Amino acid sequence: MAKDRKNTEKDIAKKIKLEPPTYFLLYLLLGLVLHFVVPVKKLIIFPYTLIGVLLIVVGIWLNVWADSLFKRANTTVKPSEKSSTLVLEGPYRLSRHPMYLGMVIALLGVAIMLGSLVSFLGTIVCFITLQAIFIPHEERAMEETFGEAYTEYKKRVRSWI
Repeated sequence: MAKDRKNTEKDIAKKIKLEPPTYFLLYLLLGLVLHFVVPVKKLIIFPYTLIGVLLIVVGIWLNVWADSLFKRANTTVKPSEKSSTLVLEGPYRLSRHPMYLGMVIALLGVAIMLGSLVSFLGTIVCFITLQAIFIPHEERAMEETFGEAYTEYKKRVRSWI
């Protein structure tokens, strides 16, 4: 009986794969909670906090733009699924991971709007998570799928910016 339950738990764990947007939301929540629960030194004051609004808009715009290119190319945006097309236009000319860049820029914008030191923690941890967990997996998968075309792309375009 206990063995069956362990197998069921493993099956459930395999099915529940957290995608980058989920991490983005978790780290957004982390930054907000830390700001209000652990109010540490205020680094940025009004009106400079309004720069955060601009960064949030830029981050969202970058995500929407990059996502629309994937949809137009009829390929998946999910890192756990196999891509069918190598998208090289738009923001992909400057960054191999513009959606991740957009997430980090938006989180940075929220941190600047909040202005407290601890609110930047969510941004930092999100960057580390994307860099350590998702990017290596994606880059290996892209090299396997697209071979030399992706290797050449990697030589021309930086990972972030």
